[in-house]
Amino acid sequence: MEQTNEFGYRPKYAGFWIRFWAFLVDSIVVASLGGLVVKPIFRAMHWTIESPAWLLFTPFKVTMFVVFFTYFLLMTKSFGQTLGKMIFGIRVVMKDGTPVTWGAVVFREWFGRFISKMTYFPYLLAAVMPHKEALHDIFADTVVIYEEAYEVDRPAFVMNEPKIPEGYEERYD
Repeated sequence: MEQTNEFGYRPKYAGFWIRFWAFLVDSIVVASLGGLVVKPIFRAMHWTIESPAWLLFTPFKVTMFVVFFTYFLLMTKSFGQTLGKMIFGIRVVMKDGTPVTWGAVVFREWFGRFISKMTYFPYLLAAVMPHKEALHDIFADTVVIYEEAYEVDRPAFVMNEPKIPEGYEERYD
């Protein structure tokens, strides 16, 4: 997303920590949906919610998995941001600055995030990549930017390098 306006500014990329806090808010939202909507439905249908910890795929866990990814999928496509991102003023866009497409959102939120959640290491890429992209952003050609913040694309002025006076040579000791 190397788009620069005529004044030399470009959108500011959102880094690891701001994205982490937004994800934490989103996790609270999804957990609340589970407690306020999914659990009452399971109780009304007399389906079991509790299960042994060693059992990975229970109906409740699968339902919460679907709720989690559906929340991210629909919010990101509809608004370009989830509730957590709205609170912190960041949004997901394509690298060229256009709104995210269905294909990019599905790939980013379902496949890319699934792979990222396996080890959590790919999320850390947002701390070291030049455009602060996590692995799921790289897969989907998306970036996360601040909505109302910009940064200078190039320095406002360039300082001249110091000149070595004539008759002196550069020494590296």
